[in-house]
This record gives sequence, C-alpha cells and structure tokens, in this order.
Amino acid sequence: MVWWAWILFGLGLLAAEMLTPGGFFVLFFGLAALLVGAVVALDLGAPEWLQWLLFSVLSVASMLGFRRRLLDRFTRPDVDGHNLDSLVGEVAVLTEDLVPGGVGKAELRGTSWTVRTRGPAILAHGTRCTVERVEGLTLWVKPEQEV
Repeated sequence: MVWWAWILFGLGLLAAEMLTPGGFFVLFFGLAALLVGAVVALDLGAPEWLQWLLFSVLSVASMLGFRRRLLDRFTRPDVDGHNLDSLVGEVAVLTEDLVPGGVGKAELRGTSWTVRTRGPAILAHGTRCTVERVEGLTLWVKPEQEV
C-alpha cells in the first residue's frame, strides 16, 4: 500500500476511536497504521504482506502493553473529589431550619446537601454543624458546639 493510504487509514481509525465510547481498542490500531505509513513514506517499507504484518504486530503489542495503563490513568477515581467519607468532621451551614428526625438542606464546600440530625433540638437556619457520617448523599450532622 502507498504511504498516504496508511496515514488516511490511521486517521480514520483514530476518528473512530473518538466517536466510540471508551475502551481504547481502535486507538492502537490507528497509531500502528500511522507508524506503518511513516515507515513506508521513508522508503523503509517492504512488500505489502510485510507492511500488514508490521501493522498487526504493532497493533497487538501496543494494545497489550499500554491499554491497561491507559485505562487506569483515565478511569481512576479522584480520591479528593469523590471520597464522600472525607466529609466526616467537616463543617456545614444550614440553609433552612432542621427539626429532629427531619430532612433539611445545608451548604458544604459550595454545594447544597441533604442533611439529617439525630439530636433532640431544632437547629435554626445558619447554624454551623459538624458532619458525623455520610449515608449515600445524605449528611448526618450535629451542632458544632457538641464537638
């Protein structure tokens, strides 16, 4: 095959990778096609069967060697951004009155949260509360002075 056909083939495969949901499969085939195109363009290419063999070996070897690391890099959860248990001990400010056993709203880290309390007293709007535990997306709080 001519070098520009390999380049177009590789670019087409990279475009296909961008249009499909993650998995990073087609990416390695596109990169291998670009590399084979570069080899052929530099007149280092050989017969067409050898170009296809090089394409196959490069594709499979790079996928086996780098796909797992690439997936881990892009799918690893951000510990600071997604670990809700890290909210325990933080201070939230009530944005509405909270009755014992009831459900209310509070602001913490610039976000509105659903809050509950197990205490016997009504907590007024603006009260600073400490997060005791997290259940799903509900924060269990107690007044700050009880800390």
